[in-house]
Amino acid sequence: MPHTTHVIEVGDVTAGIVVAVEGGFRFFAAGFAFKSLDLAIFASIEEASRAAREKLTRRRR
Repeated sequence: MPHTTHVIEVGDVTAGIVVAVEGGFRFFAAGFAFKSLDLAIFASIEEASRAAREKLTRRRR
């Protein structure tokens, strides 16, 4: 499997990267705000992006 990597950004904040792995995309957090997502596997890049957006939205409240 080729190592497909995508940067996940929420607005102007880099949340992390996702790397294609067997079964989905593994998330590697770029900062403390997204630490709880670190190493999670998501079914799609869109799912990882959504989780990062939700995490940042909750943190800003």
